[in-house]
Amino acid sequence: MHKKLPTIFLAATLLALMTAPAALATGTKAQKSRDMLQDDCRRITARAERAYGIPAQLLSAISMAESGYWYEAEKARIAWPWTVYAEGKGIYHPDRDSAQEAVADLRARGVSNIDVGCMQINLYHHGKAFDDVEQAMDPHRNVDYAARFLRRLHDRHRSWSQAVAHYHSSTVQFNRPYRQKVMKLWHQEQRAFNARRREQAQREYREHRERLRRARLAETQLSER
Repeated sequence: MHKKLPTIFLAATLLALMTAPAALATGTKAQKSRDMLQDDCRRITARAERAYGIPAQLLSAISMAESGYWYEAEKARIAWPWTVYAEGKGIYHPDRDSAQEAVADLRARGVSNIDVGCMQINLYHHGKAFDDVEQAMDPHRNVDYAARFLRRLHDRHRSWSQAVAHYHSSTVQFNRPYRQKVMKLWHQEQRAFNARRREQAQREYREHRERLRRARLAETQLSER
């Protein structure tokens, strides 16, 4: 009999219903922006992709499907590590402490089916992979576990597309739309990455031209003395 794999990742359609926090961080607006962008899970997924031989931006696309959040202040979509989903409702918590407190409150009420972090890892099925909730929610450990899980799925199914599908569920009814969503996000992530690389190359070229211009100007001034 086909055994269904434990579902550890939430479909993006569910996360779209998540309620945004009233306040995302304390301090100035500028500091909030820096904190939010600093905690974007995509920085960590890029390193995990390289470490485990996962195609560039694929793990990033999954993080966006799982904990993607439109951050209006910066007009940017980020993957938020302090995301908690349980009882059919998900919340983007402002920081690590409030997210951990939310998990503690849920468990105190007897709720065990809880998804946490960048990759929305399910504590009921996969909590034993971590020493505690703090470790499970740590962005680096959360992403690392997800990357290793995806790598194992690829080795089993010999396909990244199928690995993504089974990342969510082994049931076609559930994994097909999830796979399609992630594949769409993957293409978007690739386009965004390539656009950033072009912008960086153009910026470096302009800076190089400016340094040459200043050097020539300095030489001209010296020769005129």
